[in-house]
Amino acid sequence: MSVPPEKNRLRILVSGRVQGVSFRYYTRNTAERLGLTGFVRNLPDGRVEIEAEGDPEALERMREWAGCGPSSARVDKTRIERLPPRGGYRSFDIIG
Repeated sequence: MSVPPEKNRLRILVSGRVQGVSFRYYTRNTAERLGLTGFVRNLPDGRVEIEAEGDPEALERMREWAGCGPSSARVDKTRIERLPPRGGYRSFDIIG
């Protein structure tokens, strides 16, 4: 499956009080509103991992949102990785 060149992919690792505060659900809603595909999941070490693919401008808005998160969360740090697009996502899902 070929990926249009205008698509990009980000992996965002979010640290802080981000589990048990509906962070994944708000992330999915934000991603869907921005037209992104990918996933969000809790990690065993207490962080949340977001992998999102789509328009570069929408990804930038997701990156900015993840730096704050929902009002119920406290984001201490984000780590961003820019990755080559995969093109295999059909929706934005909560895993686990």
